[in-house]
Amino acid sequence: MDWDDVRLFLGVARGGGLSGAARALRRDPATLGRRIARLESDLGVTLFVKGPGGYRLTEEGSRLMVHAEEAEAAIRSAEDEVRGGLSGAIRIGAPDGCATYLLPPVTAALTAENPDLQIEIVALPRVFDLNRREVDMAIAVSRPSSGRLTVQRIADYHLSLAAHVDYLARHPIAGPGDLERARIIGYVPDMIFDRELDYLGEVGLTRVDLASSSVTVQAAWIARGSGLGIVHDFMLGHMTGVRRVLPDEIRLTRSYWLLRPQGDARAPGLDRFAAELVAGVREEILRAEGSA
Repeated sequence: MDWDDVRLFLGVARGGGLSGAARALRRDPATLGRRIARLESDLGVTLFVKGPGGYRLTEEGSRLMVHAEEAEAAIRSAEDEVRGGLSGAIRIGAPDGCATYLLPPVTAALTAENPDLQIEIVALPRVFDLNRREVDMAIAVSRPSSGRLTVQRIADYHLSLAAHVDYLARHPIAGPGDLERARIIGYVPDMIFDRELDYLGEVGLTRVDLASSSVTVQAAWIARGSGLGIVHDFMLGHMTGVRRVLPDEIRLTRSYWLLRPQGDARAPGLDRFAAELVAGVREEILRAEGSA
C-alpha cells in the first residue's frame, strides 16, 4: 500500500469529496479519483460511497481512516522531533472577527518560529463540521452541548456599543433613549448562526438599518460614520475615530472556545499547536483590549 495514496485518501475523507480534497491538496480531482480507485483495487474493498452530499466512508473506509491517521500522527511526530518544531498543514475555522483581528498576529508568530508549518484560516460566520474534517480545529463563540468534540475555553472578550466621532457629532447619544433615533448596524437577523451573537437583542435594540452577516463589514460601516453598532473591544484599536457609546450602560462579555475532534489521531502535533494557539489568542485579546 503506497503511503502517498493513503495520504490522498485522508484528504478525500476530510474534504468530503474530490473537489474539496483537490483544493486542499492542490491536485486535479480526476487524478485523485484514479488514485482512490487504485487504492480500493489494491485493498480489494470499497472505501467510499458517492452520494448527493459528497463522499461518505464505508465501514472498511472508516477502519482504514483510523490506521491512516495513526500513521500520519507517527510521521508528524517524527518530523517534529527531528526538526525541533511544528510542521505540516493545519486548518483553523473561526468567525471573521477573530480570524481578521486576532489570528493573523498569533499565527504569524507561530510560523516564524516553525518554518515547516503551514496554517490555513477559514473565516466564515457559521458552525464548522469537525466530524467531516472541514477544519482541524475551530474557534467558536459558544460551548457546544453535543458532538464528539474536545472543548477548551480560550478566554473571555468584551464588546461595546460604538460609533465614529463624526456620526456622534451629527447624532449625539446622551442616554439609552437616544438610541431609538440612531441608525443601527448589526447582523442580518435571520442569519445569526449562534445565539451568543444576538448582541442587539441583549441591549434591547430590535431594529437593524444596516445589516451584514460579517462583523468586519459592520465595522467598516461604523468606521465610515454610517451608524452605531456593537464592536469587539479588540477591534477598536484598528478603527480610527471610533469611540465607545454609553460605556457605563452597555458592555458585553463573551468567550471563545477551541473545538477539536475527540480522540484525534494527529494529537501529538496538534496538542502542542493548540496549546500555543490558545496562549497566543489570550495574550492578543489582553493586548488589543488594553490598547483600545
